[in-house]
Amino acid sequence: MGWGEVKKGIRRTNYIVCAIGMAMIIPLMLLTFADVMLRGFFNKPIPGTFELSQYILAIFILLGAAYTQQVRGHVGVDFVTSRLSPRLRVACEIITTLLSLFIIAIVVWQGWVEGITEKTVSDQLRIPQYPFRVLVAVGGFLLWLELLIDLFSAFGKLRRNEQ
Repeated sequence: MGWGEVKKGIRRTNYIVCAIGMAMIIPLMLLTFADVMLRGFFNKPIPGTFELSQYILAIFILLGAAYTQQVRGHVGVDFVTSRLSPRLRVACEIITTLLSLFIIAIVVWQGWVEGITEKTVSDQLRIPQYPFRVLVAVGGFLLWLELLIDLFSAFGKLRRNEQ
């Protein structure tokens, strides 16, 4: 299996995981709508809506981070690097990607450690918190893989003297 197939597999996995995260927005919208309607018309909110909303948003954000990196959807500021030569711009990209890989590796590690040792449950609905803590490690690892692809791509640009 070559690098191209591995890269394609990572990208496809990130797309599928992001689609799962996006699908979580529908129950979040329905839950919020129902809670607002019941609260407004009958003064009977749905118990635990706030907790469920937090968990669903965590799923949505964590599962979408890697795909957002893949499509270059994260915010970037280039008013300094746009003035640099193409070769220096790629060097800056390599440095920032290496730093990002380091930081995300810490997030993955700590997410895993916290996730497997977590024993608490939510206050109202008694939902265990460990799956969501482990999800930090999973989403972070997928983002780490996407950053690794970007690093190899940047090294390739540097080697070919591209922009």
